[in-house]
Amino acid sequence: MQIIILDNPDQVATHAEQWVTEVIKQKSTPVLGLATGTTPIQLYKRLVQRHQTAQLSFANVTTFNLDEYHNIAADNAQSYRKFMKDNLFDHIDIDQNKTFLPICQQDQNPRIQGLAYEKKIRNAGGIDLQILGIGANGHIGFNEPTSSLASRTRIKTLTKQTLQDNSRLFDKDEYQPTMAMTMGIATILDARYVLLMATGTNKAAAVKQMIMGPVTAMCPASALQMHENAIILLDKEAACELSDQEYFIWANQEHQKINQAYGLFI
Repeated sequence: MQIIILDNPDQVATHAEQWVTEVIKQKSTPVLGLATGTTPIQLYKRLVQRHQTAQLSFANVTTFNLDEYHNIAADNAQSYRKFMKDNLFDHIDIDQNKTFLPICQQDQNPRIQGLAYEKKIRNAGGIDLQILGIGANGHIGFNEPTSSLASRTRIKTLTKQTLQDNSRLFDKDEYQPTMAMTMGIATILDARYVLLMATGTNKAAAVKQMIMGPVTAMCPASALQMHENAIILLDKEAACELSDQEYFIWANQEHQKINQAYGLFI
């Protein structure tokens, strides 16, 4: 893991923008894995601004989102398709026919839908850079605690903590789905690079378990310890429970010399 501790959420978003921009410019047909939630919104705003100032084109980009609620219409205000359109897709020059989410409606077999999503990723050549957040319980995507480290795209029942954390996004009497389709942990680990963003003290305990704890299904994000190209962007609040922060800061300073000499990606 490359642990990068920054002063605040704005710096986390700025650093993430640099990684995404680099992979889009370096690859002829880049494939991005995207995340929803509060954390990546500032990243998407920066990417939109970069596009609108003619500094970045998404014309050749293909995207795969981590997850989507089960049995939710694409135009539903709470769908992740709607989130992505509002925060990114409708403001850039991407071909929206090449933006994919793991959808599954009530009349569809989630097992078949999961296999189909995995095939789409393979047919696109695999994911070059996967953007991740982390849940307060250590989930990545909707891979809740006890998720198999070998899991692939499938349907998952959401934990009460996740439902409670996400309930702020739903009106009091609005239907909140209790299940979702999600990329599996093995699917995420197949990405050539993963970039996890975490901000705020509410993520500090999960971040500590991810980086310093054992690799365990009880903290799905800990599987990133086994990824050879995992970049972890943290603000000081999210990093507050980490020990040996001086080493992480020094190691990143040294690593920047490599990045400056040879670029961010192989």
